[in-house]
This record gives sequence, C-alpha cells and structure tokens, in this order.
Amino acid sequence: MAKAESKEIFKTLPVPSALREMALPTIFSQIIILIYNMADTFYLGRTNNPYMVAGASLILPVFNICLSLAGLTGIGGGALISRLLGEGREDEAKKVSAFSFYLSIATTAVFSMMMFAFMRPVLELLGASDNTFFYARQYTFCVIVLGGIPTVLSNVMSNLLRSVGMSKAAGLGITMGGSVNIVLDPFFMFVLLPRGNEVLGVGIATLTSNCIACGYFFYVIYRNRKRSAVSFNLQNGLPDRKCIGSIFNVGIPSAVATLLFDIDYVIIDKLMASYGDIALAAVGIVLKAERLPLNVGIGICQGMMPIVAYNYSAGNHDRMYGIIRFSIKVGIVVSVVSITLYEIFAGHIMRIFIPEQQTVLLGTGFLRIRCLATPLMFMSFFTVYVFQGFGAGNKSLFLGVMRWAVFNIPMLFLLNRMIGMYGIVWSQVCADILTVTLSFYVYHHYTHTVLNRKQDREIA
Repeated sequence: MAKAESKEIFKTLPVPSALREMALPTIFSQIIILIYNMADTFYLGRTNNPYMVAGASLILPVFNICLSLAGLTGIGGGALISRLLGEGREDEAKKVSAFSFYLSIATTAVFSMMMFAFMRPVLELLGASDNTFFYARQYTFCVIVLGGIPTVLSNVMSNLLRSVGMSKAAGLGITMGGSVNIVLDPFFMFVLLPRGNEVLGVGIATLTSNCIACGYFFYVIYRNRKRSAVSFNLQNGLPDRKCIGSIFNVGIPSAVATLLFDIDYVIIDKLMASYGDIALAAVGIVLKAERLPLNVGIGICQGMMPIVAYNYSAGNHDRMYGIIRFSIKVGIVVSVVSITLYEIFAGHIMRIFIPEQQTVLLGTGFLRIRCLATPLMFMSFFTVYVFQGFGAGNKSLFLGVMRWAVFNIPMLFLLNRMIGMYGIVWSQVCADILTVTLSFYVYHHYTHTVLNRKQDREIA
C-alpha cells in the first residue's frame, strides 16, 4: 500500500469507511484464528477422547502468554509507530519497527527455552492429570518450544503492518496461516501419523502453518521496505530513549494484562479440574467457542487503534472521537447478536466439537452463562485499546490489573466457594460489570482533563 493510501485512511476517509478498511481484514483474520484454534478441538473431538481435548486445552494459557510477548513489542511498537507518523517522524518510526522486531525474537527465544526446561512442573500447575499429561506435553513441545518464535513474529509483523495502514496485508498473512493449519490438521492427525498421535499431529500442523505465515510477512515487509515505515534494518540506528520507553510503556501493560488473563484461565482450569476431567474438557471447549464475538471485537479494536493513535498525535481530536464512538456502536451490535445466537444454539455448538453426551450437557449450560458477558468483555478491552492508542500505558496497566487481579480472579474463588462449579462460570459476568463501570469512569475523566488540556495547548 502506498503512503498516500495509508494517510487517506488515517486523515480523510469517512469514519465508517476508514474503520471498514482497517477492521474488516483484521476481523476476518481474527475469525480464521478462532476457527483454526477451534479446529484443533474439533478434530480432537472426533476421536471421542475427552482426555486429548483436555490435554490440548490446558495449553491455552501458555499459548496466550507466548502471544503476550507479541503484544509487548507488536502493540507497544505499533501504537508508537502510528503516533510517530501522525507527528511526521517517519525515520524514527522505522527505527522503532526494527527494534520491536528483534526484541520480539530475543524475548520469545528465552520464553521457549524456559518452557522446555520446566515443562513438567508447568503442566502439572495447569492441572494436567495422569490422563492428560502426555497429550499436553506433545502439544506444548510443538506449539511453544519449537513454534514460539514464528508464532510471535507473525503477530508482531501483523501489528507493525497494521500500524502504517497496511491492514489488508496484515490480515491476509494471519488468514493464510490459519487456513493452512485447518487443512493440515486432519492430514497430520488421520493420514500421516499412526492412531493415538492425534495431538502430536495437531501440534505439527500448528507449527508448520505459523512458519508459513511468518515467511509471508517477511516477504511483504521486504517488498515494501522503500515505501513503508516498517523495516528490519538496524542500520537506521536505535530509537531514542523516549521512544524505547514508550514501546515498553504501552507494551508492558499489554503483556501484563494478557498474563493476568492467562492466570485467570489457569485458575478456571484448576478449579474446574477439581470437578473432573469431563468438566475440564467442557469448559475448555466453551472458552474457545465464546471467542467468536470477542475475536470480532478484538478485530474492531485493532483496526480502530492506529487511527486513534495517528489522530491523537496529529491533534485531530474530532476524528479521533468519531472513530471511537463508531467502533463502540459496531462492537455492541455484534455482542448483542452473538448472545442471541449462543443462547439458541449452545447445544448444537457443543456437539460440533465432541459428541460425548456428558461433556455436551455441561458445556451447553456453561456457554449460555458465559456468553452473557460478551458486551461487557468487549467494552473492557475496548477502553484498554483506546488508552494504548493514546500512549497512556499507565491507564491501560491500571485497568488491566483491576480487571483481572482485583475483580475477575477473586470473583472466581468467591463464587466457586459460594455456588460451586457454576460459580466459576458466572464469575466473568459479575466481575466485568465492575470492570466496565471503572473503565468508563477512567476514560471520561482522562478525556475531560488530560486531552482537553492538550487540545487547549495546541490551540494556544
């Protein structure tokens, strides 16, 4: 995409059209990500072995922690690049891009090696039993130990491309990786590998697809290196200290929020494991099935954030507020439609993944409860993305810590003690009512004080 096209999206294109250009490719890629994540569960469910499903589901928190490293550099660096372009500092944006790229390689390599060294205690901490440990270990080795770097790099490069307006290229790469994974899953599971190695087949398919996506992003960035602010070239020099600090100022809160989100999932798994492997398999399916509207919401937020960041730095606050308001409306509509469909088709959705009747029965009830939190969850992470666009990492960190460490996680223990198994499922709705209330208070206070003062200074 030429620079002029990117600037048109950020500066002049009508708000609905600009969001469509940036968000639709991201939404589509997020749906593909969800499908390929659920495809693993779907194909494993065809074995009618709940232990395989539970073993692979246990790794979701670790996988999300791995992705938090992409948030550290991809979201932190990407948000900064959009703000630098809004200020007209393209040379500095190139330095930030290269720094973010190599930092992601270094941090992910350390994480993968640590996971390899401490795999057994980590899996046991996540709730792996004698029935599920072998499968969880196979999946972890392929997806985290061997596949960590290509997974993180793909997400980082996607964020960096989106930060300069190349949302279609960013979405295509993620879509390509997910589509390849969906095709390779049954090939490795049921054709290439002998029976009993289905989880290993899923892991190899995921590793291969992420490597292919990573290769695509390398090609796109290299091809556009002369007309884009996204670069691998360290010869441009390091960013200045203020910019490096800004990467971490936004990236660390993003990574911490993801880490706390994963701790929440770990606790859900641990608490649910006390009710048996069938309950654990059911909630594992539900936690993936509920992601459809949430992934659409994430796509809306990821498409919105670069436009917010650019116009925040450029001082065009009317356009910035316009994209924020329109994005909220779209996200709420998606959430309400999703609740309706989940309430009606919850049982059918569960049967898609596994035919085992007890798992279906439990999961149907779980899903009908969890889906009620959809609009609340969207509004919670929407405000975090807005603050990331502003470069206000302290606000996004505060909201992330309050949401997970103060509201969600204590609510899990409280409701589990009071109600039991279904209290674990209701905790999300209860906690996010508090989160949304706090988030909008902080947002309105910030916009009516900090941003208004900034606008007054610009006018003066």
